[in-house]
Amino acid sequence: MANRTTLEEERAPKAPKSAKKTANGGGGDGGLAEREHVFELFRRWGFYEANLDPLGFFEPEKRPELNLTGEAADEARAIYCGTVGAEFMHLPEQKRREWIAERLEGAAPAVDQRHILERLVRADLFEQVLQARYLGAKRFSLEGVTALIPLLDALLESSAETGARESVMAMSHRGRLNVMVHTACKPAHQVVSGFEDVDPRSVLGAGDVKYHVGATGVFKTTTGKQIGIHLVSNPSHLEAVDPVAMGRARAKQTRLGADSANTVVPIVMHGDAAFSGQGIWAETLNLADLKAYTVGGTIHIVVNNLIGFTTRPVQTQSSRFASDIAKRQSVPVFHVNAEDPDAVVRVGKIAAEYRAKFGSDVVVDIIGYRRHGHSEVDDPTITQPLLYEKIKAHPQLWKLYAKKTGIDPTAMAEQIRAEYETEQSKAREVKKSPHLRKLPDYWSPYKRGRYDASLEVDTGVPLEKLAEITDALCRVPQGFHVHPKIVKLLEQRLEMGHGKRPVDYGFAEALAFGSLLLEGNPVRLTGQDTQRGTFNQRHAVLVDTQTEKEYLSLAHLLPDGAPGGPFCEIANSPLSEAACVGFEYGFSRDYPEALVAWEAQFGDFANGAQVIIDQFISAGEDKWDLPSGLVMLLPHGYEGQGPEHSSARIERFLQLAGEDNIQICQPSTAAQYFHMLRRQVRRPWRKPLIVFTPKSMLRHPDASSQIQDFAEPRFLPLIPDREIQDAKRILIASGKVGHELRAERKRRNDTETAIFFLEQFYPLPRLDITAAITAHPNAREIIWVQEEPRNMGGFFYVVPRLDSLAKGLGLRSRSVKRSSSASPATGSAKAHELEQKTLLALAFTT
Repeated sequence: MANRTTLEEERAPKAPKSAKKTANGGGGDGGLAEREHVFELFRRWGFYEANLDPLGFFEPEKRPELNLTGEAADEARAIYCGTVGAEFMHLPEQKRREWIAERLEGAAPAVDQRHILERLVRADLFEQVLQARYLGAKRFSLEGVTALIPLLDALLESSAETGARESVMAMSHRGRLNVMVHTACKPAHQVVSGFEDVDPRSVLGAGDVKYHVGATGVFKTTTGKQIGIHLVSNPSHLEAVDPVAMGRARAKQTRLGADSANTVVPIVMHGDAAFSGQGIWAETLNLADLKAYTVGGTIHIVVNNLIGFTTRPVQTQSSRFASDIAKRQSVPVFHVNAEDPDAVVRVGKIAAEYRAKFGSDVVVDIIGYRRHGHSEVDDPTITQPLLYEKIKAHPQLWKLYAKKTGIDPTAMAEQIRAEYETEQSKAREVKKSPHLRKLPDYWSPYKRGRYDASLEVDTGVPLEKLAEITDALCRVPQGFHVHPKIVKLLEQRLEMGHGKRPVDYGFAEALAFGSLLLEGNPVRLTGQDTQRGTFNQRHAVLVDTQTEKEYLSLAHLLPDGAPGGPFCEIANSPLSEAACVGFEYGFSRDYPEALVAWEAQFGDFANGAQVIIDQFISAGEDKWDLPSGLVMLLPHGYEGQGPEHSSARIERFLQLAGEDNIQICQPSTAAQYFHMLRRQVRRPWRKPLIVFTPKSMLRHPDASSQIQDFAEPRFLPLIPDREIQDAKRILIASGKVGHELRAERKRRNDTETAIFFLEQFYPLPRLDITAAITAHPNAREIIWVQEEPRNMGGFFYVVPRLDSLAKGLGLRSRSVKRSSSASPATGSAKAHELEQKTLLALAFTT
């Protein structure tokens, strides 16, 4: 094979001139060189001329480079222009290119055609039995690409031979029920019972449709090995599950320790229109080889029916193939005609072996068709009459394959049809919705559902332990060259931990992380610029000024020589939100004992992950009974930095809050932040935690805490006023504006106004608020104060509830806020200052 080592050197040579159109590959060195040249052309361009569409609409594209005749050309054309089209010459790694070429150019391994036929019969007849019994019901049939089932068989069989014991799978709705039965190996009657819609009272206002829910099961290979299957639940946002599955695979691999990439294999199935069209998939692909996110390669399958709902490829993608986006990275793509099952199985084995050998993503683009409309209630002949006229007359794949192989399928088909009809009858007898998935055992110590105060735990840490953690955090290796500014910071932190200086947010967080690690709880924090911190506040990872070597002190809390503790990962993420948040959500799903957190650069940017927030974080437990303890750290506060650097959109999270599904907090002091983080891990109640973190207050004296506060027992959902006794009026605020109100009160010498800090918006601490108010028996009114506009922040959620409390206590209530606005904040720093002064003045106006 040509010795080419760079992408530039690999550009295909021009087509030989007419005098060289005959390529016989004769004897001698010249003949061998000519043969290699011919094969090199087909390796690079052959996929264009491959026969990939069973219906013939997606015609091969003739390439002038391949206008060759002769023995070598015929041999190369048979390999690279048949029912498999391989794209791998864009890979910059020579060994990978050579490995793929050897597999494709070698003899095809024997396959068990009877077994493949049985799997095709099962896949098709399962759909047909459902179609006959539930005519008009949506099921998103796999018919037209039923070769997906033997493809998954091949992937799992080969992966098992290289050590796989578990596979995390993700897919959208098409073919999901089929995969549940034939790959996740769930009893068919349990899957089919979703059509009967049994026990509706058990899911009033909850649950999800049958083709979104996940499943767990065990796949048994033909050699007797077993692979646990975890098919991840997915919403209709087709590619949103991609990073979630990847995060779950990473967590499972982390549990198993080093060299576990081949033990847990992620397999993600995509639709062709979604693969080329959805941005979150491109973000997820970018994570593949990043140290903090890699899973040793993901096997991607494009279940390609050459149509998206009613839209053909010419309107959904700018490139010839839906898979072309994958080629931006070193990822091979294997296109295969779905009606050549032997080729499908061969490609599946190659893909699995490639992933295991090189730890890389790989794409299998299996091209077939869609026998029905987008769903079974659609009439596709309205928009694609010619296509569906041809599909109507086209035989089912198992019949074509039986004819090709000469195997009589009659008895097999009769037996399988009877089996599925029996299963369908059993489904009609089911009285309670079956559980298609089981939480792993590591979830058993944790609770979900409604909040229960009995689950609260103490979060304080003894001063002696805090001092011990401080010393470890401020210690650097001998010979490590620390930046002069960081030397000063470490000196200050040493004073903080020993009670000689108030503790700021940055060090409070480090103490929380360190104490959790010493108690055996892992910590994973990722986000944009998170190692240093957007606001220069964290410095969790130190950088040697001479070598740029990194040092994470949190990973070295134990004395030298002591056994290793739980893992600690603090990593900068790529500049994206949706995939990164989805990944961390997935990681949290399989590491409930860990503190798993994602931090936004500014909280305003979290809406780049809105699909993940809406579909998974806030609703995952209600829809799928799948809990998560993910923490989102969202810098928030109005400081004159403009509409994109002020608001983390408190209102949006409050709108999503219901049935105790999430926690929403805004801790106003460093100690409160410390206790809140520790509560999230130590308390067995697992819910996502949304935290609105400060910016200008990170090092502000008013928000700093004494070291003794960290030994206090618990996080306070509401901080009452300890300075004012028997107030006439009560202001309730959250975050930075509360500190500004207290400063304004001091400036006014006001001794009649109490100021409470609402630290937890949801679940709202009603009893704490009531107790704090009744401690001021002469109070006449309660005032909610927020710096956000009226249509944002906590106003819509908090004010009606405060009004109700005030009415019950015989008090007046009102609110102070900015006027409703289409934009969160002004872009003028001076205008902001004027608005803020007015806001504070109105809060003290009687």
